Amino acid sequence: MDDPDSSIFTVSGRIISRRVFGKLAFLVVQDTKGKLQTQFSKSVIGDELFSLMKSSTDAGDIISVTGTVRKTDKGETTLKATSYELLTKSLSPLPDKFGGLKDINKRYRQREVDMIVNSSVRETMLQRSKIISAIRSYLDEREFIEVETPILHSVPGGADALPFETHHNSLDMDLTLRIATELHLKRLVIGGFDRVYEIGRIFRNEGLSTRHNPEFTSIELYQAYSDYDDMMDLTEGMVKSVASTVFDRQVFTFGGSKTLEGEVNGEESESESESESGIEIDLGVDWRRVSMLDIVLEHFPDSPSTPDFSSYESAVESLQGAGIKVTDEVGKMKTGGEVLNWCFEEFAEEKLIQPTFVTDYPVEISPLARRHRDERKKGLTERFELFVCGRELANAFTELTDPVDQRERFEGQVGEGEEVDEAFLAALEVGMPPTGGLGIGIDRLVMLLTSEKSIKDVIAFPLLKKEE
Repeated sequence: MDDPDSSIFTVSGRIISRRVFGKLAFLVVQDTKGKLQTQFSKSVIGDELFSLMKSSTDAGDIISVTGTVRKTDKGETTLKATSYELLTKSLSPLPDKFGGLKDINKRYRQREVDMIVNSSVRETMLQRSKIISAIRSYLDEREFIEVETPILHSVPGGADALPFETHHNSLDMDLTLRIATELHLKRLVIGGFDRVYEIGRIFRNEGLSTRHNPEFTSIELYQAYSDYDDMMDLTEGMVKSVASTVFDRQVFTFGGSKTLEGEVNGEESESESESESGIEIDLGVDWRRVSMLDIVLEHFPDSPSTPDFSSYESAVESLQGAGIKVTDEVGKMKTGGEVLNWCFEEFAEEKLIQPTFVTDYPVEISPLARRHRDERKKGLTERFELFVCGRELANAFTELTDPVDQRERFEGQVGEGEEVDEAFLAALEVGMPPTGGLGIGIDRLVMLLTSEKSIKDVIAFPLLKKEE
């Protein structure tokens, strides 16, 4: 609006509905902040301008309207036009008010139209932006420094994932898009930046589902002179702060039915345990902290003896004793720790509905985490993952700072033809302080806080298969 001290105002936006009644017309105009009804009267703007407005404007056009503000008999705020200007003509008609944009494929492919006609889609994108802003504010207040690390890598590292491959013509080098920001951020810690974080895109050439997109947004942060207990405190505090800052509440309903104006949210989802009314999640309570072994024992099928995961052989015997089939996947494993993780994913993970930190992961599946300092937890690491609604939301470690141990784990993990990141190992040899590290999937956090079932609904332009 222009000149707020005057009774004359100017608004600009897109026409989303248009009604003409003889000598009177109502155009509803929409911008980022919302909708406003504008009223055109032949007696006010004159025959010529009124006729031009009727013949030249359609739903979808972008206009500027100047006039005075009044309330209708129904109490609706209305801008009574004294003049208008057509700023942009829309050549493609918007979906009609009642039919809407029903086709889920068209919704994602014509995302800009989806946002125009469905205010809840726009609201989700605005909330996503506010969530990221609140995360930044929380970390900036705690003296973390936001940094940027390379997207093109000569050696993919920091996660166990299949990368996208590309080629640099000038250097004649085969490169990959990053699968994590971890190793470069740790090198910054080694270089003297005690608290760093990066919010950025990650690329993994893997499957698509309601929870996975090949490019997604994560935040990774590292804090020197801290450990995974500090990271649990930071994670819980940050998520609770974001919930309060953006939504002014701590209780959320995840999933359930969610419809959009004039259309059906029809994407098929993975099998969920939630009801049509959704699952109530209380972020305000103290979040549970439980070891992987203890949570597996809680949910392990009835067995004549306590399961033993100290070795591969004893773990398989425990499965057989409980009547659990030893699958081909388990048959390819080599250690009890791998079987323990399989049991967690099979029997416990989907039952973790309220926020739960699962701690003390086996060393075999945690190549970047420090071995546990508690001698009673031999073979385990100082690592946790956060689960909400049966979904992993965060992953964190007390970071491994021993370059010899790190090399051995890297070399045990790489496959034939692959290579370890020698630049990172050389940096570790310079000396890395005790450090806590944390990674959170931004898309999944937004899904939780906005009650969206599909990751596509929290990404402005999700990757889609090319149309024939």
